[in-house]
Amino acid sequence: MRYLNDEELQVASRFLFLSMAIVVIQQDIHHVQQGAFKIKEPYLELLEKMTTAATNERRQLRQTMQKKKIRVVTLNKNDSFSSFLFLCQTREEKRNYFNPAIRKKVEVIVQELMRKALPPYQDPVSAST
Repeated sequence: MRYLNDEELQVASRFLFLSMAIVVIQQDIHHVQQGAFKIKEPYLELLEKMTTAATNERRQLRQTMQKKKIRVVTLNKNDSFSSFLFLCQTREEKRNYFNPAIRKKVEVIVQELMRKALPPYQDPVSAST
């Protein structure tokens, strides 16, 4: 049964999955720094821009959540599922997510952040004509 409205659930879910995406990006930064990349700077610059965009968005989401008294609590995790409790004022809603579905949601957010961080691609051939 749904206890949170669509907007509350959307804000809380985005905060949750965006936080996970930030962790993934930070791990990727570490892997690039420690990896066998010949030229690390472009990758690190892209990942840093993604981290900045994600952190700024998460800060705005956190402010919205504080105003609306929304919280997200991790209940438990196993190999297949993760459970979270979404709290809003006096209402609460428990949600179970299939771990591969979480991975897909985080992947979509990482792709969004990458598109925001990259300048628009301009084909050199079509730009000169």
